[in-house]
Amino acid sequence: MQLMYNAVDSIIAGRFIGEAALAAEGIAEPVMNMIILLISGITIGSGVLMSEAYGAKDMDRVRKLNATTLILGLIAGSIVGLLGFFLSRYILILMDTPSSILDKTTWYLSITFLGVPFVFVFNALSAGLKSVGDSKTPLLFLAFSSILNAVLDLIFLGLLGFGIICSATTTVVAEIVSAFLALWWTGTRNKEIFPRSRDLRIKKDSVLSIVKYGGPTALQQMVQPLGKLFIQGAVNSLGVASIAAFNAAARVDSFALIPEQGIAAAEATYIAQNRGAGKKERVMKGFWSGVVLELSYALFIGVVVFFLKDGIVSLFIDGESAKNVIERGASYLGVMAFLYALPSMTNLVQGFFRGNGKMYTTIVGTTVQITVRTIFTFILTPKLGIIGIAYASGLGWAMMLAWEIPYLFITAHKRGYKIRGM
Repeated sequence: MQLMYNAVDSIIAGRFIGEAALAAEGIAEPVMNMIILLISGITIGSGVLMSEAYGAKDMDRVRKLNATTLILGLIAGSIVGLLGFFLSRYILILMDTPSSILDKTTWYLSITFLGVPFVFVFNALSAGLKSVGDSKTPLLFLAFSSILNAVLDLIFLGLLGFGIICSATTTVVAEIVSAFLALWWTGTRNKEIFPRSRDLRIKKDSVLSIVKYGGPTALQQMVQPLGKLFIQGAVNSLGVASIAAFNAAARVDSFALIPEQGIAAAEATYIAQNRGAGKKERVMKGFWSGVVLELSYALFIGVVVFFLKDGIVSLFIDGESAKNVIERGASYLGVMAFLYALPSMTNLVQGFFRGNGKMYTTIVGTTVQITVRTIFTFILTPKLGIIGIAYASGLGWAMMLAWEIPYLFITAHKRGYKIRGM
């Protein structure tokens, strides 16, 4: 649902505004993803801490952690949003953005940056809710705001014919709505985790804990989109048609991979709660259940994407250039469909390490993956086009697993977990 914000913009912009708008939003996406994943990393770290506190029945600590995360997030989010608004053009020039779409992309990215503080508020409150077992409410709020975004896009872009500036504005409006819905719900329905007036201050011990857990996770989350910025630079050199095709296909990838990340996030919470409650015997049981869920989903989504790849890409583009864009995007997805099992396992292993508080391990794994992926992207794309990115991705995930899986079993043995947890 969170991805729906940008995906809906791309579908409607591509069909009603054209290929240039689809390409512009595709170029802006990795920049915003880097910021969103930074936010996600911090809130994942604080969420693990809140899960541990909840498992230990320490609700006072849960509230203090929640308050500190919100305050730090609002300050940092506001600074990042303003800096991004004024520096967007320079960022896009560094990414070798084609001059023909530089102005469109600048406007889109600048306005989208203004939603960063609200994205942080929503993610922070969602982490608090998930830490006490409520993952449904954040989903419902995201669903509502995503539908709102789609309706506004259809009205202002499809019906009234406004341009890409309006597309960015509707995204920010939807983010504001989701943040206020989460704030209202937590304050009225989940008061046990909602910060009280005495909690609304920055606590040194809470800051240090969040930095210890959230800092490495945020850095790990940043490594991935930073690499994708370089990858986007390689795509930009292939021309507007390839940029548009990769934008459409990459959004399909994002949707395909989100459930894998969701399973891994649930596993991290599960492990942290059981560690907090002192129930070691349940840890590996949760891990092996996650393996079954991840591989089953990867098989399902791989089949769906492979057989529907042409129709899916065609959702994003219409007009004279559509055939060329669809062919390139579908070829990329045809390869990726066979690779989705690899990121399902990398995500699950990352969830295991996060749940065990080994945040720096996730940084190393992600750095290995994105480094291999970026290097091979620049080697393969000049010869294979955007299909080369798919092969490079598979190599990156494989190298990450080759390092992390042995270390997972070493960690489980050292911590006294029963390996055959099923």
